Amino acid sequence: MQTFRLAVVPLLLSFLCLPIMQAAPKVHSVTLGASKHVPYTPPEANSINKNEEEAVLRVRPLMVDGVQKEWTVGEVHDVTDRTFVVRRALRIDDSLPAEAARWTWQPGPWLMVDRVTGHIAALHLPAFDPEVSEVVWFRDYAAYCGIATTVKNGGLVAVVAELSARKAVVQKVIGPWPQENAAHPVCATSKWQRTPMRATIQPTGGQATTFDVVGLSSLVEEGETAEE
Repeated sequence: MQTFRLAVVPLLLSFLCLPIMQAAPKVHSVTLGASKHVPYTPPEANSINKNEEEAVLRVRPLMVDGVQKEWTVGEVHDVTDRTFVVRRALRIDDSLPAEAARWTWQPGPWLMVDRVTGHIAALHLPAFDPEVSEVVWFRDYAAYCGIATTVKNGGLVAVVAELSARKAVVQKVIGPWPQENAAHPVCATSKWQRTPMRATIQPTGGQATTFDVVGLSSLVEEGETAEE
């Protein structure tokens, strides 16, 4: 009987430990592969700008557990120690009807990537336009120019968006859209200030507007005119 009990104890312990072993999360590997140059047609290219039509993008594959999931372009921004954002690169067929396939690349929307789970989510930033919006990140906030379709006749808007919020923290009309002979880039690079948290957004050749970002709301800096 004693021998039987001694044999059963290790067996019971192994069954008790089994749920703990099964619950251990899988560790994923998230990496960016080597870059390569690909053909790219910028928004300002036309039949006269031959040099512009020969532009290229530097793209990198986004790998999860050694398997390619997406192509990316530009720099990574770390939101937290486990989450980062990076812009997706899209390969599209640029051929006209009756033409043979003509593949080119374009910068696309932003992606949020979790290094622990390997999960990739597409970000739907308010008023984001791939050909106009150049996002500058600070913490989990994005500052950029966008195109609003909900205002009368459309408009160029200054946007500050926060990842956890459904609505933009800032969305202020700063110019008409579309614009004849629009500048490229449409807006200057947005600027951030840490304390107090402020974002400055400026259309190219236009007036800069600075916003104080307070939680999920914002105030136009004193001296600026708020949108009505």
